[in-house]
Amino acid sequence: MTKDIFIGIFVGLIANAIGLFATANFLGNGDDFVTVIKAAAQEGFLGKLISLGAVLNLIAFFIFIKKRQDYRARGVLLITVFIAVFTFVFKLFY
Repeated sequence: MTKDIFIGIFVGLIANAIGLFATANFLGNGDDFVTVIKAAAQEGFLGKLISLGAVLNLIAFFIFIKKRQDYRARGVLLITVFIAVFTFVFKLFY
């Protein structure tokens, strides 16, 4: 049970990282990843970029639900909630 939750957390982190990278490349107008992240931080939309990256967690969550791997889906949900809270706190203080 605990192992499955950690697998879900790992999958959620990887899915969010891939989603963030894909979103930054798609919206970055040909700039590299680091430049897009720095520009997003300076212009104040880094939280929105991170939130868009978390969309892939939705896909991972529904795949785990479809396969009846509820504890892995719970791990993905936990990391998604953590990212939402992190984005909220980041937006609140910056």
